[in-house]
Amino acid sequence: MAQACFVASALCWLAFLHPYLTYLASLRALRRAPLALGAAPAPASATLVFAAYNEQRALPQKIANLRAIRQACPDIEIIAYSDGSSDDTVALLERAGDIMTIIASPERAGKAAGMRRMLRAASGEIVIFTDANVILEPAAIAPLLQYFTDPQVGGVAGSLRYINEDAGATARAGGFYWRLEEAIKQQESRVGSIMGADGSIFAMRRALYPEVPADLLDDMTASLAVTFAGYRLIHSTRVIAYEKNATSAGDEFRRKRRIACRAFNTHHYLWPRLAGSYGPLDLYKYLSHKLLRWLGLVPLLLGLMLLGAGLALSGHWPGLLLLLAGLGLFMLAGSAGLTGFGTAWQILLAITATFLGVTDALRGRTMRIWTPAASRN
Repeated sequence: MAQACFVASALCWLAFLHPYLTYLASLRALRRAPLALGAAPAPASATLVFAAYNEQRALPQKIANLRAIRQACPDIEIIAYSDGSSDDTVALLERAGDIMTIIASPERAGKAAGMRRMLRAASGEIVIFTDANVILEPAAIAPLLQYFTDPQVGGVAGSLRYINEDAGATARAGGFYWRLEEAIKQQESRVGSIMGADGSIFAMRRALYPEVPADLLDDMTASLAVTFAGYRLIHSTRVIAYEKNATSAGDEFRRKRRIACRAFNTHHYLWPRLAGSYGPLDLYKYLSHKLLRWLGLVPLLLGLMLLGAGLALSGHWPGLLLLLAGLGLFMLAGSAGLTGFGTAWQILLAITATFLGVTDALRGRTMRIWTPAASRN
C-alpha cells in the first residue's frame, strides 16, 4: 500500500510539473513548421487599439510612446477606449486627439465591450492590441506587420518584458513565470501555433476577430479564434513590449484570481470549438499549457498528501516528520518574506490564486470589469 502511495505521489508531481518542464521538453523534440514570409503582399493598413480605466499615471508615458510609434509608422491608425474612467484618463487622451481617436464610455462596460466598439471603428487590415500601461518598441511595428506576408499567419504575439523585477519577491516571481511562459510560446510557435496570446502586445487579421462575450477574456478568445479559422498564431521575439509587474502580493493575488476565473469561463465557452477543430497535437498543447496549469494546485497538494501517507504506512516516521517540518518552515519563512523563500512563496500564491479563480468560475461567478494594480505604476 505504501508503495502505491509513493507511485501515485510521483504521478501527481509529474502532472504538476508537466506544464512547466516535460511539456517544454516534448515541444523541443517536434519538427519545426517554417514560416513563408514574403509569400503574400504586406498588409495595406494597421490599427492599434487599447483600453484604459483610471490610467492617468501611466498615460503620459504611453502617449509619448504612441507619438514615437506614429513617427515610425505615419499611416498607423490609433484608437483608445476609456471604460468609465473617473480620473483624468479621458482628458489626457483628448489632449492627444491629434494622433488617435478616443471612444469614451460614461460607465463601466468592461474591456470586451470596449474592444467591440474599437473594432467596429477600426479600418486597418491588421489590428494591434496593447494595454494602457505597456510600452512598445516603435521599431517593432514594421517586423510585426511583416509576419502577415505569410498567408497562413493569422495572429502574432509579441514578447513582453518586465522592467521592475528587482522591486520585490512578487515582481521577481512574476518575471520568472513570464520568462518561462515566453520560452514555452517560442517552442509552441516553432512547431505550429501558440495556445493563446496576451493582450499586452498581440496582432491579428481584423476579419478574424470574433464576437467576445463581456465576461470572457478578450485576448484569449480573439487569439484562439485565429486557430479555429485555420490560421497560425505565432510568437515573435522581434516584437518587444515593456511593462511593470505588480509589486504588492495582494494586488497580484487578486489579479491572478480574476484572470483565472475569466480564463476558465472562456475555456468553458470555447471548449466545443477546441474539441471539434483541434487535431491531436494542438489538443495536447492546449491541455498541457492551459488546463493542467489552471488545476495545478490539485496534483501539488495531492502529491504531498500521498507522499505523507506513504511515509506513514511504511513506518518511516522520521521522514514524515522531516516532510512536515519542511513544509512548516517553508510556509513560515515564505510568508515572512525571508531571503531564499520569498520568490518560491509568491509562486505558490500564484498557483493558489489561479486555482481559486477556477473554483470561482465553476461556482458560476463572472467578471466583466478590471481595476489596474496600484503597485505596478
